[in-house]
Amino acid sequence: MAIIRWSDYPEVPNPMREIERLHKEMNRLFSDLGLRSMSPFQVGVYPAVNVSEDTQNIYVRAELPGLKSEDLEISVEGDTLTLRGERKLKEAGEGVNYHRREREAGRFRRILTLPTKIDPNAVDASLKDGVLKIVLPKAPEVLPKQIQVKTD
Repeated sequence: MAIIRWSDYPEVPNPMREIERLHKEMNRLFSDLGLRSMSPFQVGVYPAVNVSEDTQNIYVRAELPGLKSEDLEISVEGDTLTLRGERKLKEAGEGVNYHRREREAGRFRRILTLPTKIDPNAVDASLKDGVLKIVLPKAPEVLPKQIQVKTD
């Protein structure tokens, strides 16, 4: 006779696991039809980004291999950062048949909601080795303020 552990709490469903399962199933279906899988360009998550912050700034790092600064546009409006650009790839030439083509080319747009207000006049951006680094100083009104305690 098997012993089964009893729990008063049912297993909590994980929505991310279900989304991941659906994404894999969609890729399998597209593959069975001879179509390309859903690439990051198609599902709106290109470029991949990391967003972090400290007490003074918000930092955004985006992977943009092969892009030049003139192919990129960055704008800030309120608490929204928008990255736009175009990734250009050179064609292999006439008479070349691809066996696999995963590198995408074309226009992209990535919109990020920032965790707090920033000073749009002090934003700094640099592109080096395919990584875009953006430093967004926090607005003065959201920075921590030192409060002096008075004594009687």
